[in-house]
Amino acid sequence: MAETFDAVIVGGGAAGLMCALTAGQRGRRVLVIEHANKVGKKILMSGGGRCNFTNTGTTPANYLSANPHFCKSALARYTPWDFIAMVERHRIAYHEKELGQLFCDESSKLIVKMLVDECMAAGVRINTGCSIERIVRGEGDSGFRVHTTQGAVSSASLVVASGGLSIPSMGASGFGYELARGYGHTVLPTRAGLVPLTLSGKHQERLQDLSGVALPVTASCNGRSFSNQLLITHRGVSGPSILQISSYWQPGDDLRLDLLPGRDAMDWLLTQQRERPAAELKTVLGDAMPKRFAQRLCELWLSNKPMKQYNAPELKQLAATLSAWPLVASGTEGYRTAEVTLGGVDTDEVSSSTMMSKRVPGLYFIGEVIDVTGWLGGYNFQWAWASGHAAGVAV
Repeated sequence: MAETFDAVIVGGGAAGLMCALTAGQRGRRVLVIEHANKVGKKILMSGGGRCNFTNTGTTPANYLSANPHFCKSALARYTPWDFIAMVERHRIAYHEKELGQLFCDESSKLIVKMLVDECMAAGVRINTGCSIERIVRGEGDSGFRVHTTQGAVSSASLVVASGGLSIPSMGASGFGYELARGYGHTVLPTRAGLVPLTLSGKHQERLQDLSGVALPVTASCNGRSFSNQLLITHRGVSGPSILQISSYWQPGDDLRLDLLPGRDAMDWLLTQQRERPAAELKTVLGDAMPKRFAQRLCELWLSNKPMKQYNAPELKQLAATLSAWPLVASGTEGYRTAEVTLGGVDTDEVSSSTMMSKRVPGLYFIGEVIDVTGWLGGYNFQWAWASGHAAGVAV
């Protein structure tokens, strides 16, 4: 006789654990099935091991989705402050790094321990090292029978919290997408998000020996701009500004970098010309950005001569290049290093208030498997908490 639960949750990551503890606190019998040997692996590695667990500035505008309105309901009903209250209740010390990003002072292990402790207190069962072999839907509206490597269980509700395709070395797979398709759901095309960009050919040759050089930029593409650090790598470019814009960029799209962020390039050049007429452009730029990068710009993109020798049209051309320097990327580093997966289960077929499928009663989708993707900086964890909570109060 298969053991019976009110809810079986597939995936013991951020969204799955949040859903489990929320449902468990309502007195529901909950089972979490995790195929890895421990839960919360992506939480453990996030934020350099300190877990950027939320962002105090979270709004629906910080998310990408084919339906930008879908995330509003869940985010409004479980806010960053709700999660912070749980963190403080467990006496986990944290700090704000920048732009509303909250990190643990010590270790991301404390966040996983908090979630597991909450699950245990709520009577949730967690089966790790457990893989799903097949799922059979009951007759009519009578729930699901889940066959696993640790036996079969029955459940009225099945919650898919299996994540996306990002970081396969952590066990990511397309399981959730396949399950969704099997139940007649549309899965929107997926691609790597929050991911370094690669360069090729002469574009890579021009920069690769500058690997390790970092500078502040404003990266712009398709009407979106992000100001933060750029890091040159052996294979291309990374850093927060590039990871952010990568979610809006696709091969062939025009990508521009403002190399003097926060300054009017023309005003700045005129000031330099007036105050340092004998200084060469590469010297002047070397005071505003890393010297090696300034030198390379002057070798390949800009003419280098003393500031006093530039006429007005030349200065105008310099300003245009510095404020919108074209970066021709060829691709991304892919799911191997991507922090998130863009696309996923079509939100048009899921209830925005409960996360339940509009096609199959009792089937829920939460977290990264849905077509909702946050910016860099704690927004994806906040979506995990909010969507997990929304399903947890409904199952």
